[in-house]
Amino acid sequence: MAVFKHSSDSALVAPGEGRLGHAPRGHPALPEGKVGVVLANLGTPDATDYWSMRRYLGEFLSDRRVVDYPRWLWQPLLQLVILIRRPFVSGKAYRSIWNQGLDESPLLTITREQTAKLATRLESAFGDRVEVDFCMRYGNPSTDSVLRRLQARGCERILFFPLYPQYGSPTTATACDQVFRTLMTLKWQPSVRTVPAYYRHPDYLEALAGSVREAYEAAQTAPEVLVASYHGVPKRYLDAGDPYYCHCRQTTRLLQEALGMSDEAIETTFQSKFGPEEWVGPATVERVAALAREGRRHIAVISPAFAADCVETLEEIQQEIRDAFLAAGGETFTYVPCLNARDDHVAALEAIARQELAGWL
Repeated sequence: MAVFKHSSDSALVAPGEGRLGHAPRGHPALPEGKVGVVLANLGTPDATDYWSMRRYLGEFLSDRRVVDYPRWLWQPLLQLVILIRRPFVSGKAYRSIWNQGLDESPLLTITREQTAKLATRLESAFGDRVEVDFCMRYGNPSTDSVLRRLQARGCERILFFPLYPQYGSPTTATACDQVFRTLMTLKWQPSVRTVPAYYRHPDYLEALAGSVREAYEAAQTAPEVLVASYHGVPKRYLDAGDPYYCHCRQTTRLLQEALGMSDEAIETTFQSKFGPEEWVGPATVERVAALAREGRRHIAVISPAFAADCVETLEEIQQEIRDAFLAAGGETFTYVPCLNARDDHVAALEAIARQELAGWL
């Protein structure tokens, strides 16, 4: 490749040769500009012991996007009451679902697998021009560490992909907030794009519908009702303009259309209520019990808002919510797993990423 000499101690170097144009000889080699893709999920404790759980819960519950009460009111309650007792309860829940073989949460295991599969797909198309990684909003690997690592690998452009099909300020917004906090500390900021809500994307919906069809085919008794259970939010978030509740309702409607279900065969509910104020509803744990009392003995539950199985699905749904249904007279409870690292899900993530990478790759 031609090199055009400018003087005795500098040279104009073509892109890809590792030196800046007109850089003096001896200038540190710089990696060629690449594009990074970062899958982002909620987070995970490093372990299930008291102090690991306390660190994780402290970070999570101190996020103003998650709990927006005034700090003077919330922090004393959090530090002196909630974080004294809650780590024991949450630690027990995590221990019941912990990946003992890898000594990590299932969310971490699944997100790593999703990342590896997506990397294989994108690298087969774009080669070493793309770097794929993942981060957690709370816990490790942190958003800051992953963005810095990608920049060190030569990523001048980064696509940040929050794994939340429905937009919510306590999920999507706080994940993006963390990206921008890192950018504020960098002398040389990479260009960043963020992936918007993708609950209407046809590939995501087809993967979701496919998971339901497979679960119904495998069920010994056909479910009479499919309960689409989403993580809840306080009702005032909806009143303040957060679109999450509406996105969840639309997801159920689109899934219903994809499956050709009647109105009586599918319902929308919300789980994981925290605190005394009114949340959007109906509450999943109460509704499944009501269905049993109404004579619906066979139901299935799916969690369209979660891209990977986690404590809210593996412990709350498959244990607490299942028990509530069976105790009320239900007979068969079918859990439809999250899309996790299914090939059709990863294909959907690839399609969405390619769409948002237009012009970069």
